Amino acid sequence: MIAEIISIGDELLKGGKVNTNAAFIASALGGIGVPVARIVTCADEEGAIAGVFSESLSRADIVLATGGLGPTRDDRTKKAAAELFGKLLVESDEAYRLLVAWFSGRGRPLPETLREQAMIIEGSVLVPNTIGTASGMIVPCGERSQQRYLVLMPGVPAEMEMMMLKTVIPFFSARSSAVLLHTPVKTVGIGETMLAGLIVEVEDALPGGTKLAYLPHTAGVDLVVTTTGCESEAVRHENRAVVDAILLKAGHFVYATGDATLEETVGRMLAGSSMRIAVAESCTGGLIASRLTDVPGSSAYFLQGVVTYSNESKMRLLGVSPAMIEQYGAVSEPVAEEMARGCLLASGADIAVSTTGIAGPSGGSEKKPVGTVCIGIARKVTDGERAKAGTYRMYGTRLQNKLRFAEAALREVWKSLQEDGSGRPA
Repeated sequence: MIAEIISIGDELLKGGKVNTNAAFIASALGGIGVPVARIVTCADEEGAIAGVFSESLSRADIVLATGGLGPTRDDRTKKAAAELFGKLLVESDEAYRLLVAWFSGRGRPLPETLREQAMIIEGSVLVPNTIGTASGMIVPCGERSQQRYLVLMPGVPAEMEMMMLKTVIPFFSARSSAVLLHTPVKTVGIGETMLAGLIVEVEDALPGGTKLAYLPHTAGVDLVVTTTGCESEAVRHENRAVVDAILLKAGHFVYATGDATLEETVGRMLAGSSMRIAVAESCTGGLIASRLTDVPGSSAYFLQGVVTYSNESKMRLLGVSPAMIEQYGAVSEPVAEEMARGCLLASGADIAVSTTGIAGPSGGSEKKPVGTVCIGIARKVTDGERAKAGTYRMYGTRLQNKLRFAEAALREVWKSLQEDGSGRPA
């Protein structure tokens, strides 16, 4: 089966909202072997909605639409679909019961004006909404559309996600004979062009059922190895063989083969080595500490973070000497090294990372242009501690530079932990 996704809403076309629904739906369908061939965004206008429904159903076995199911005048999806198929809207007893319960749980009676939310297209399968008011539905399109299906769901992400997981995915899982496997290959410290050069032989030898996609993002580039087939074991074997071939060529830059983030990978390595970390940030303004503590269970290894944005705070909180700042400047490897060392000693951690840089758009110079960051790493060793620092150059806006600085700092922690054999791509 092939699917298409239609996201309905003027706010999406105007840029007022980011379309996260399509990404969730595509990922969920991939888990049951249903690839998505196209994603379309459509305005809240009945003619446009009916037109895009008809076009998508001429190509795809499953068309999944979100948005336009609410009680206001700009919610026209249900009516457009009913008129397209020449079917009536009928009240669903189960949908009405859920609607009454939803309002009753909030100490309110069901307004008569909202009873319409329990109406679904005749002949469709109800997709219950257990956390909202708009009912979803799976509409069998009959011979007119070669036994294809139109799925209507609300645009509220939490409501749509619950419907997908509880009803839509189980419904189509029983009808899918394909196996589709996506394996992310997460890299750090390498650009798209260089990565492509390293794995050119892998790409040239890809099996017929496997594709390789590059996913550049603000802080780097990831790969996704996608394999399709009919037998689960054969698909897994083919997919893993390609992943292993990539690791052989570019494994030095790969921190995970799966959905783990860099901060999750670093956290796993710290926890596995019973190590604790502290951070001292200047130009990143707390981003590193935020990312590390985004990971559940990070209290097991994250000790503390300090934002020493001014020279005074670097000296007072981290023990950086005024003479060093005067001689080398705040954005320098000696200062970054002393920041990391001071953070290590003050916190009692096993490893500390520091950042000092110029995010921009002003503040740069010929020797230290905007985008320059110095990252320090300090670690406990048997006879005390050791520290080192490096200088890196990023290119982007202020926000992009801050994000890239934080990624680079986590990368340096990852590399330092790798030296101990604290972890490998999982």
